[in-house]
Amino acid sequence: MPIKDLDDATRTELEAAAFRRLVAHLRERTDVQNIDLMNLAGFCRNCLSRWFREGAAERGMTIPDPEAREFVYGMPYKEWQAKYQTEATPAQAAAFVKPEH
Repeated sequence: MPIKDLDDATRTELEAAAFRRLVAHLRERTDVQNIDLMNLAGFCRNCLSRWFREGAAERGMTIPDPEAREFVYGMPYKEWQAKYQTEATPAQAAAFVKPEH
């Protein structure tokens, strides 16, 4: 079936499956720093958690930032930072340009 012919419910299910797989992949790839993601793709784990919160807000739901981050990181954000976050290298810092949100 061509993608353009998918019904809304099926499309939403497929999008949700892709999102779940992306989150799982990022949880596994703790070696990939957020600054790397920002420099290469223009988004990071924090962006995903914010988009998750914003999607909930559009539906009248309130998800606190710490809970949204824990959903994306698979653990409390502070714990992830302590375990996996490294200091940005000079090259990473030089390449970093914060995108407009």
